[in-house]
Amino acid sequence: MLRQAQPLDALLAQFISRGINSVAVLLLDVLRIGAYQLRFLDRVPPHAAVATTVALARESVNNRAAGFANAVLRRVSGMPRPAAGDAAPAGARLAVPLQGSASHPEWLVARWRTRFGDDATNALLQWNNTQPSLVLQATRGTTGELESMLRAQGIAATPAPHGAGVIVTESRPERLPGYDDGAFFVQDTAQALVVHFAAFPADAIVYDACTAPGGKLLGLSRRTRHVIAADRSRVRLRRVTENVARAGRGTEHLILADASHPPVRPVLAYLLDAPCLGTGSFARHPDARLRVTMAALEQLAAAQGVLLDAAAERIALGGLLCYATCSLEPEENETQVNAFLRRHPDFRRLPPAGFPAELLTQDGDLLTLPQRDRIDGAFAARLVRAS
Repeated sequence: MLRQAQPLDALLAQFISRGINSVAVLLLDVLRIGAYQLRFLDRVPPHAAVATTVALARESVNNRAAGFANAVLRRVSGMPRPAAGDAAPAGARLAVPLQGSASHPEWLVARWRTRFGDDATNALLQWNNTQPSLVLQATRGTTGELESMLRAQGIAATPAPHGAGVIVTESRPERLPGYDDGAFFVQDTAQALVVHFAAFPADAIVYDACTAPGGKLLGLSRRTRHVIAADRSRVRLRRVTENVARAGRGTEHLILADASHPPVRPVLAYLLDAPCLGTGSFARHPDARLRVTMAALEQLAAAQGVLLDAAAERIALGGLLCYATCSLEPEENETQVNAFLRRHPDFRRLPPAGFPAELLTQDGDLLTLPQRDRIDGAFAARLVRAS
């Protein structure tokens, strides 16, 4: 529903005399859910879609809202359904042309057009409005062995780009063989590539400053001696604890700590997977696009600078700092790193040897673009403190 919010609003607006903006946010979401069922879910009979949505409006808002929802959705249900070939959630029949914002903030689309051009931006919007595949990372053995195990159990499995994981058609990982005994964890290819790019020494003790939800922690623990994993949120850390209990190796050590005051002595390996606007992961998190603003971008960029400066104080001579985001925005990525290097001239970029050149910027940073690489967007810079 979130991926198709704009075309659904255009449809609903035809039957709301005072305009779509007159509808309260909660009620509008209820109407969108009902309209989505009516237009795209063949398995839901129209009368059932209307009835359940009206009940939801009554429960979530009030009786008057329920009557309003009933009137609007009955008119929507009277419209011809899209043709069979157009009934997929991609919304080909309903969707406005991608030259529009395609259910994205207009200010953000304008930025992308300036940076990427129209064709690439349209490809990015289209990618974000599709449901991405589930990608698994092996916790024991190799990626190839995980793929073979899944296939032997009758699960369609194919290698992810650059060998960074296994793609499966199942959408619920807990249904897959090997889930309960921790044979794999879920992580997009782009985030797995960040761990590859960090290339911390195998004997390193890594400090993972913003660990939740824990995917990179599990990837790092496969490659290094120990990982001290911190997060300032007790709730988010509880989720990490559950993931580690299922798929960890016993070399992960979780602590409750703020990345602006990392409670460790100088280390040789430090991962700062910083909080960011998340514009590289809109396909997986379509709700995030509803929260992004220019003001939020500016606030996050300022906070990232603080976290980078705090990290610099905890890097030993000759140590590595890997700064990463799931953002496409320069203020959070290359511009952020360039400003850090001006403030800390004892650091320099040092990309790992043998990393795929097509995923590196001219400065040697990792940058994946959904419209180009067909994976989530991610950025990482590998910085060494001169000894």
